[in-house]
Amino acid sequence: MNNKANRQGPPVEKAKDFKGTVKKLIKYLKPYHKIIFTVMFFAILSTIFNIVGPKIQGNAITEIFNGLIAKLTNTGGIDFKKLGTILLILVGLYVCSALFSYIQGFIMSGVTQKVTYKMRKEVSEKLHRLPMSYFDKKNNGEILSTIVNDIETISQNLNQVATQFITSIVTIIGVFIMMLSINISMTFITLLILPISSILILGIASKSQKYFMMQQDYLASVNDKVEEMYGGHNVIKAFTAEDKFIKKFDEENNKLFEVGLKSQFLAGMMHPIMNFVSNLSYVGVSIIGGYFVIKGKIQVGSIQSFIQYSRNFTNPIAQIAQISNMLQAMIAGTERVFEFLESEEEPSDVKTSYDLSTIKGNVTFNHVKFGYNSDKMIIKDFSANIKAGQKVAIVGPTGAGKTTMVKLLMRFYNVSGGEILIDGKNVNDFKRSDLRNIFGMVLQDTWLFTGTIMENLRYGKLDASDDEVIEAAKKVGVHHFIQTLPDSYNMVLNEEADNVSGGQKQLLTIARAVLADPKVLILDEATSNVDTRTEVLIQQAMDELMKGRTSFIIAHRLSTIKNADLILVMNEGNIIEQGTHEELLAKNGFYANLYNSQFETLE
Repeated sequence: MNNKANRQGPPVEKAKDFKGTVKKLIKYLKPYHKIIFTVMFFAILSTIFNIVGPKIQGNAITEIFNGLIAKLTNTGGIDFKKLGTILLILVGLYVCSALFSYIQGFIMSGVTQKVTYKMRKEVSEKLHRLPMSYFDKKNNGEILSTIVNDIETISQNLNQVATQFITSIVTIIGVFIMMLSINISMTFITLLILPISSILILGIASKSQKYFMMQQDYLASVNDKVEEMYGGHNVIKAFTAEDKFIKKFDEENNKLFEVGLKSQFLAGMMHPIMNFVSNLSYVGVSIIGGYFVIKGKIQVGSIQSFIQYSRNFTNPIAQIAQISNMLQAMIAGTERVFEFLESEEEPSDVKTSYDLSTIKGNVTFNHVKFGYNSDKMIIKDFSANIKAGQKVAIVGPTGAGKTTMVKLLMRFYNVSGGEILIDGKNVNDFKRSDLRNIFGMVLQDTWLFTGTIMENLRYGKLDASDDEVIEAAKKVGVHHFIQTLPDSYNMVLNEEADNVSGGQKQLLTIARAVLADPKVLILDEATSNVDTRTEVLIQQAMDELMKGRTSFIIAHRLSTIKNADLILVMNEGNIIEQGTHEELLAKNGFYANLYNSQFETLE
């Protein structure tokens, strides 16, 4: 019996709606149904030829046996011509079986790759159509697992599940018929083994399953400890806590060792136990078969054929058990992929386009209300009128709604009430792509991808020339720094872009925004990750950049927004004060207290 087929693995995740997901998958595979039926046809032919083989092989053995007996009794000998014909037929059957198996495997592999290619493409496109609220509810690991792991599970299992299930069923039926055609009594003995082996498998599986579940839990705990130690190794070394973490890791590792040993030992027992039971079956078949040969009821070769069939009878049963696990894993993954593809998308976009070159940058917030949940409003009543070219600072304590206002402005979320206007036009009347092309945005959290510095900067304007990219870098004051790097603008940033400092990354993202040359500029704590000297340089570049351009600056360090044309002070979702820096200090209100508290803290 196949060892791999019987070895029990860790618990397989089950789908919430198995039947519903299978129906969806069948519908998804409908464009390939003719090819899949062709694959099944070749799989059945391959299996049938393989099943007939042992019977023909038994005839060859019978021919040799009868020839040897005839030679010993001087009544004849081996008929090599007849034996050669039997062997040629046998070789032909196995060659045809292998050929059909190769054809169905080749075709099904192509179908599997086409299906998963289509699925990955649809998931990738869907990712860009989902609203921001979807990503607020899902963590990154969950989304990545669906895109990578679940589709890969489908890719690996679809081919085997489709073909092996058909071949296993045909093999069981075909072998059973062939065994009956040889001898009914011997078939009955073989069938008696099935309940015995099933009871043994279920008994061991029930004991090993709980250990496999514990093994998965402890494995997750060990992985967490490794990730924690790797991610915080600087802090661990700084506080000399190595021994403490090693002790914690050893405790979890020892638990994993104990349950892993038990689970693997129990799983490893199945193969020798099944071999022992199968060998008892072979002994019984050989004794009764020998008796029937003496009585002249069957031929000698039929015993060999029957033993081979009895082996082939138990293998596909074990394979079906293995396939059921693969099927459960595949359907569970498929269910998550379909859930992702069926997630609610952003509302349909408008079809009309505006000439963006005529946009001046006047922005009006008219009694804007917004809440991530309908029962909890974050922005309660926000109204402001910003003229084109003004530099507007939005300040307030954490959670006041500053960043949320910017997200509403760019339609990452739709307002719950009121309206936002750009040059008198409602933002909902713009195409999302047109609206977002009006804005340039620099966030506190920098984002750079693996590639050269030139490619990263050109992300702000894909058709920009090298000279335009360099000019943008000069405006921000980052050109000199880039020239000092190995390969200058052609230096490749790694995956985390940690081969440059945090301040340098921020400078590059600001240069990228400058290159885009937006009508409206949004700076969300854009200078928070740079040192004081670099901040002064950036501030000077920003002052030049923001001339004649509407700019929104979100800042916690109030010293950086003294020269703003308008400061909007927010608290609990409302504008409670607005004016210039001097006007707000003169009021001696919320802003003045906020501003003075920062300097008191510094003292």
